[in-house]
Amino acid sequence: MASIIYNSSITDTINHAITFDVDSFKFMLVGAGYVPDALAHFRRSDITHEVVGAGYVADGLPTIATVVTDLANARVDVSFGAVEWTNSTIDARGGVLYKARGASPADDELVAYVDFGVSRKTNNGLFRVTFSSPYRYQM
Repeated sequence: MASIIYNSSITDTINHAITFDVDSFKFMLVGAGYVPDALAHFRRSDITHEVVGAGYVADGLPTIATVVTDLANARVDVSFGAVEWTNSTIDARGGVLYKARGASPADDELVAYVDFGVSRKTNNGLFRVTFSSPYRYQM
């Protein structure tokens, strides 16, 4: 499986349902049982197999979006800050980035799925996720 951008996030961005420099975002961890579907998954309520474990916070942790407009290359780059669960016992295969509205999971717009490539585990340790590539829109 590879990392994906959910198709709905592009539409949600164009329609101003997602505004990266204003909205709040979270990153939640999922196990190997979750199969991302860029076409069919729209909201956090579509996500299955969220991890559980000591030190893990259900529904994920906040991450800050940084928006950089690059007019010379006709693009907008959106980067996200790292998230970490300390003293955790977690087994995760990937994670889901979403707009956090703070109400029902059916209200939270999906942005992207990050595939770790393999299951990552901690045993009363630090589980840290850093985002190495920006979420990029070409103009």
